[in-house]
Amino acid sequence: MDSESTVTTCYRHPKVECHVSCVRCERYICPDCMREAAVGHQCPECVREGVRSMRQARTVVGGRVSAVPVVTYALIVVNVLAYLAEVALPGVVDRFAMLGAGLVGPDGGHYVWVEGGYFGAFRPEGVAGGEWYRLLTGAFLHLPPTGGTFGVLHIVMNMVVLWNLGRAVEPMLGRVHHLALYLLSALGGSVLVLLLAPQDVVVGASGAIFGLGAAYYVMARRIGADMSGVNRFMAGLLLWLVVSAVFTSWEGHLGGLLAGGAVAVAFAYVPRGRHRALLQAGACLVLFALLVVLAAVKVADLTGGGVFR
Repeated sequence: MDSESTVTTCYRHPKVECHVSCVRCERYICPDCMREAAVGHQCPECVREGVRSMRQARTVVGGRVSAVPVVTYALIVVNVLAYLAEVALPGVVDRFAMLGAGLVGPDGGHYVWVEGGYFGAFRPEGVAGGEWYRLLTGAFLHLPPTGGTFGVLHIVMNMVVLWNLGRAVEPMLGRVHHLALYLLSALGGSVLVLLLAPQDVVVGASGAIFGLGAAYYVMARRIGADMSGVNRFMAGLLLWLVVSAVFTSWEGHLGGLLAGGAVAVAFAYVPRGRHRALLQAGACLVLFALLVVLAAVKVADLTGGGVFR
């Protein structure tokens, strides 16, 4: 006597007869729903679940792997847009360049800071005048096309170096780590300018770029790369730090180098584990707090505790 066989249908298309089941959930699936797996086939839902549960690839410092250095490209765009803004509006440099302490006269002119106080209608400008944003905004400005020693070459050279260094460092760090290191390096450069040369007007991404250079060296050692080329790069970077002191802000370069190196060491050598990201963020916050305290102490020293005559 013949027995009637059970008809199986696709769980997503009940009207379609099928005889293949998903190797994970064992529900029947039709040819339209079959997804190739290492063994057999899976249904679309199990494939999506597998993607969600798949462990995200990480960089050596714990950041998310990124094939495209988006942060580097974005930083270049921001620098170029800021340059176009300052070319169109020359007052942008006076308003946003890194300046520790200066004076604005009643005629609107800019004058040298008088340590210990000032008289009459003069008012303070720069970080000492409460313009703390200059500690970062100055790092996104550059010399005007015909200004200083380099003119338009200032931004061209910085962006070329940022293009090359950023594409090497960002994949090793991940986007968030890379951005944090860049900004803290820029801040470190500005703070050292404030401490050692508060009356200088400084612009340029060089401090942040020197920080990336330090990170490149630290990360190369961390991953065990061939150091011959890296050592030559660092030798050239340090040589430029010395040579450029004649016509650029060596304080900004050195401050960026030190801050970037400190952040890179914290990123690279914090032990792996559940708390690695927290420890790395804590190291960044400690450095940020230290830089802010140093800046605040210097401002208080410049302003006599905030009391002006």
